[in-house]
Amino acid sequence: MTTRTFTLKLPPGLPLLNANQRLHHAPRARMTAEIRSKAMAACSEDEHMRAALAATNPAPALQHAYILGVLHPATRRRIDPANFYPSFKAAIDGLVDAGVLEDDDHTRLVGPDMRIGPLVKGGQLTLVIQEITAVTHAAFQWPTRQEATT
Repeated sequence: MTTRTFTLKLPPGLPLLNANQRLHHAPRARMTAEIRSKAMAACSEDEHMRAALAATNPAPALQHAYILGVLHPATRRRIDPANFYPSFKAAIDGLVDAGVLEDDDHTRLVGPDMRIGPLVKGGQLTLVIQEITAVTHAAFQWPTRQEATT
């Protein structure tokens, strides 16, 4: 099986959620919905992802995936990409909404593995989605209690 890789870039300057923010639930919900919808839109804007979705419609485009989440900061200051997990989570939910994956649970997805990328004016999130096989996915799983004792 040939594995496919897709790179989806969310719009630069999109307001991002940070785990250190203490936002009221209403603005947090609006930001989450916007990130989610922009990720879904990025799926239809990318010609390769659009073709993959069309080829498998109505089934999900991928059965298993590894996602590398790249945070492109707006400034050179020190930053912890893991603090942006709420933004990555919202973006991955947008992938599920678009039909890339059936769900983003542990049985289908490895990641997101969050990293820092090059500077982008206004900041940006990029998702690198790599299709993986069921065997590769299983290699990321902890053994069950029974498997560990045998």
